[in-house]
Amino acid sequence: MKKVGIFLSIIVLTVILAGCNSTASGGDGDGQTVGIAMPTKSSERWVKDGENMVDQFEELGYKTDLQYAEDVVENQVSQIENMITKGVDILVIASIDGEALTDVLDKAKNQDIPVIAYDRLIMNSDHVSYYATFDNFQVGVLQGEYIEEKLGLADGEGPFNIELFAGSPDDNNAYFFWDGAMSILEPYIEKGQLEVQSGQMSFEQGATLRWDGAKAQERMDNLLSAHYANEQIDVIYSPFDGISRGVISSLKAVGYGSGDKPMPIVTGQDAELASIKSIIAGEQTQTIFKDTRLLAESAVDMVVSILDGEEPELNDTETYDNGEKVVPSNLLGPISIDIENYVKELVDTEYYSEDQLQ
Repeated sequence: MKKVGIFLSIIVLTVILAGCNSTASGGDGDGQTVGIAMPTKSSERWVKDGENMVDQFEELGYKTDLQYAEDVVENQVSQIENMITKGVDILVIASIDGEALTDVLDKAKNQDIPVIAYDRLIMNSDHVSYYATFDNFQVGVLQGEYIEEKLGLADGEGPFNIELFAGSPDDNNAYFFWDGAMSILEPYIEKGQLEVQSGQMSFEQGATLRWDGAKAQERMDNLLSAHYANEQIDVIYSPFDGISRGVISSLKAVGYGSGDKPMPIVTGQDAELASIKSIIAGEQTQTIFKDTRLLAESAVDMVVSILDGEEPELNDTETYDNGEKVVPSNLLGPISIDIENYVKELVDTEYYSEDQLQ
């Protein structure tokens, strides 16, 4: 009887311990640690990205090490090095400068730590396992098509004055956004339906280092004083909400949005809370919504698959060449947002609450 009692006790103890190790979602991270390197907290979307990933990983039983580098490349390199030293099992990296991580990724390679590029492609390294992102060329296409539709360009309307802003030259995504938008807008520029009074029509001329809204505002100030003293501007192509808000501040300072100077069409990206409020207020016109909940889920699925020795879900194995390899990718679809559909796409899906938009 004593042996039977001991045997039953062992069974009960085993069941209890198994219950303690399970998670609410049924996942089993086995205590493995995911290092998450994000660029900055100054952009609302990166905060959401980090929080969404941490929540999903921890629900599955993984530990996380989430770090923000505040757009300082050296900080991000140091943070990743520390994660490697501490022995993380995998790295998820949204790079500040996609070309500055080659050496630190070599260290990850030496420790057999897989790397997922998150929304920004990491360049010049063969140690990038996969890429989780949105269809970045399509982001630009949607921005260009919005301008095309609102101005009636396909119907021959024009000419309209436009100025062009680009993203940060150290972010590979910026070129995809630009190329997508220009695939729509360039034909109208060539036909004269869109006129760039400044003559600044190259990516390099429109580039905004670190996506800095203050730099965009300064450039817009200069464009307005140099080229629009006697002209009215009709549309601003902006690839990102932070740039858009900087441009809008410049426009408002010289009277746009009041009297006989209506606010130009201003595009954007990321559906940041401040920009949705700006759209509601009739200032910014459009933005691109990239649901960070879904992107985080995509990255989490990749991590789980890799650590389980399985192939993750992919839908693009041809597009994203980082200079060393074509990085297998999973692309999500962006959504154009304006005053007409922000409730359906953002409030009804609980991305924002009505109270947040007040």
